Amino acid sequence: MTPITSAPFASAALPIPTTPTTVPAARTGDPVVVVQQVNRTFKDFWMRDVARAVNSLSFEIYPREVFGLLGPNGSGKSTTIKMMLGLLKPTSGRISVFGKEPTDVAVKKRIGYLPEESYMYGFLNARETLDYYAKLFEIDSRTRARRIDELLDMIGLTGAQFRPVREYSKGMQRRIGIAQALINDPDFLILDEPTTGLDPIGTRQVKELIIQLGKRGKTVLLSSHLLADVEDCVDRLVILYGGQKRAEGACDDLLVSRDRTSIETDLLDEGTVAEVDRVIRARSGGEQAILKVSKPRQSLEALFLDIVERAKAEQVATSGATSGGETAAFLQGAPKEGEALIADLLTVRETNVPAALVPSAASQPAAAPPANGPDTSVITDLLSARGPDEGSEYRPGSSAPPSAPSSMSSPTPANGAPEVRPPAVDDSVIGSLLDSPDRPAGERP
Repeated sequence: MTPITSAPFASAALPIPTTPTTVPAARTGDPVVVVQQVNRTFKDFWMRDVARAVNSLSFEIYPREVFGLLGPNGSGKSTTIKMMLGLLKPTSGRISVFGKEPTDVAVKKRIGYLPEESYMYGFLNARETLDYYAKLFEIDSRTRARRIDELLDMIGLTGAQFRPVREYSKGMQRRIGIAQALINDPDFLILDEPTTGLDPIGTRQVKELIIQLGKRGKTVLLSSHLLADVEDCVDRLVILYGGQKRAEGACDDLLVSRDRTSIETDLLDEGTVAEVDRVIRARSGGEQAILKVSKPRQSLEALFLDIVERAKAEQVATSGATSGGETAAFLQGAPKEGEALIADLLTVRETNVPAALVPSAASQPAAAPPANGPDTSVITDLLSARGPDEGSEYRPGSSAPPSAPSSMSSPTPANGAPEVRPPAVDDSVIGSLLDSPDRPAGERP
């Protein structure tokens, strides 16, 4: 596939960096997504243009890249995503995903999608919901069970997994939506406003998950109008307004301030600050000076998370979602755990084991009778005398199993003589032995 270069944008609301932009290491190979001069216009009943949601949009997303699609409400983000998924067709232009048309069904298995609004079946619980979506991807039952356990632990809903989804809060439903988008271990993950309705704990966890998936080598498209959520985890971004691309580049290149310098030191007294200010003014001829002196403070998010961690350390009870566990093992590319490996080995059916390798009951040494108990060897002999139809040819009174053919061979002897079967066992004999007056009373049935 020949890479298609994006058309340069003529008017940019944000200044284009004057320094050369370093190409991220992730931008290697053919693009996962190519959007070239795409337009999407919505029409009314009389086929008149009502709104142009996307206008001459071009960009590319490369493998192992966390790509941000930003813009205010109504800027065309969700429309662009729906065209990538084949849910909408562009009015003009071209879109390809993994080198194929978005409508190609073979592409769908490699994509995980979290829509802007999570639509779940309210009568299903969390576990049934994830099992349903896993079956759509034709994932086998053992893998489904393992992935569901890992995802429920990751999103912090293990304790609420059997509650109907309709009883969940919006944030808890959003967590299930994230797990649903990851159930097939996608190569390309599309997250449309993933932190909507989440508390700061869930928001922080989603951002850490996106960073981990990018490091693992997955391609992630993150669409949001909450810029603080995107800033921490994207490699490159596009900013839209009115359906048009207004800026594109690496996050650091677009955000760096080129007309100021920040200096951070340990706590300084007023005399030292005044001396530094004097030096700056002297060297700049009075044109430059210290504009602001302040003490750094922690963010509200850091304070909130610190309070929550202290509450968890005090084991304060909660009926809502917890902070969740580590990222699911299958998303980390971890090798199979010991239990999963044992489960795979147990799938070998016993019928596949040669009969010669299975020890017969007659070859096992007879158990010694209890110290002061009755000798049960007589009962054992009587029970074993039922013949080959019980799976044993051991005869009472013999000291070792005969070297005759096993019960799987023909019952007719080699000389053609009819086989002599032992007489049927009278169960009353066994009962009389068990009820013998010589047996201690405490051992009678």
